[in-house]
Amino acid sequence: MKSEINRRSFLKTGVITGSALLIPQVSSCALDSKQQKMNTGSKIVIAQNKLVRNQSQKLDSNEVFKLLNAAMEEYFQIESSQKAWSNLFDVNDVVGLKINCLAGRGISTSSELVEAIIENLLSIGLTRSHIIVWDRANYDLEKAGYAVQTNVNRVRYIGNDYSGYTRRLYESRSVGSFLSNILVKECNAIINIPILKDHGIVGITNALKNFFGAIHNPNKYHGFRGDPYIADVNLMPDIRHKVRITICDALTTQYEGGPPYMPQWTYAYNGIIVGQDMVALDSIGWQIIEEQRKAHGFKPLKEVGREPTYIVTAGDCEHGLGISDIDSINFTHV
Repeated sequence: MKSEINRRSFLKTGVITGSALLIPQVSSCALDSKQQKMNTGSKIVIAQNKLVRNQSQKLDSNEVFKLLNAAMEEYFQIESSQKAWSNLFDVNDVVGLKINCLAGRGISTSSELVEAIIENLLSIGLTRSHIIVWDRANYDLEKAGYAVQTNVNRVRYIGNDYSGYTRRLYESRSVGSFLSNILVKECNAIINIPILKDHGIVGITNALKNFFGAIHNPNKYHGFRGDPYIADVNLMPDIRHKVRITICDALTTQYEGGPPYMPQWTYAYNGIIVGQDMVALDSIGWQIIEEQRKAHGFKPLKEVGREPTYIVTAGDCEHGLGISDIDSINFTHV
C-alpha cells in the first residue's frame, strides 16, 4: 500500500519508530535553478520489502529489481518504470554509477541493485559502452565482489586509480582536490548509489559522503566531523550538476562500527531510498541510523561526539544543496 506521510506520521508507520526526531530543525534554502528544473522537489521515496531476501537471507535479484522499479514509479508518479528512467537519461548519455565499496563484502553497494539499475538503463536504449560502474580504486571494487572490467565495449567496472585524476586542482570553499577523470571527463550523468551506514568520524555515510570517493585526498577532510568539507565537495559543479538521481542501498544498513563491516551491528532494513535531493536523503538516512541505534541500545550520535552536522551545513543558505529540515521533506513509503 502506498501512503503519503509527513514527519510525524512517518514515525508511526514502522519505517522509523521512536521518540522525537534528533535532527536539528533549521530553515533550508531552495535548490538552484538547474537542479529545480529536473527535480521533483525534496521528495523522498522509501521502498521496503522483506521478499528481497530468500529463505537463506541472501538477496534475491528479481525481488531487488521489482523493489527498485516500484520506488522509481512512485517517485516519478508514473506507471512504467521504463518511462521513469527515460525521464532521467537518453541514449546519448554516458552514465556513471558511483558505488561505495570501501568496506568490502557485507556492507558495500550490492551487486543485485547495481545490476537492476544497469538492466533498466539498457532497456531505454543505452549501450553497455555508455555505462561505467566506478569507485575509488580497483582494489575496493574487487574486495566488494566486483570484477574489474576495462573493455570499452562492455559495462566498465573501474576505479579512479585506473582512469586517474585531473591535472587541474578544483577548489570549492574549504576544499582543494583533484577530481576523478571518470567523473569529469568520461561521464555526463551520474547515478549516486551509496550504502547507508554509521561512520566512526563523521556520524553517517550516505549520499553526500559518497563523493569523497571522487576526490584524491579525502583523508584531509574528515576533521570536525567532515563539516563543512563534505558539503563543500558537493558544491563542485561536476558533482552538483551531473548527479541525476540518488538510489540509496538500504537493503543492509549498519548502525555502529562503520565504516568497516561489523556484521554484529548490521540490520536487514530491506530498503531502497530514492531521491534527487541528497541533503533530504541524508537527513532521512541519519534518522534511520539514529532509530536503529536506539533500538539496539546505543546512544545518539550527538552524545558520542559524532553528530553529522555536515548534512545541515549542506542545506544552509550558503550551500543551498537541498533541504535538511525533516518537516519540509515529502516522504512516500512504498
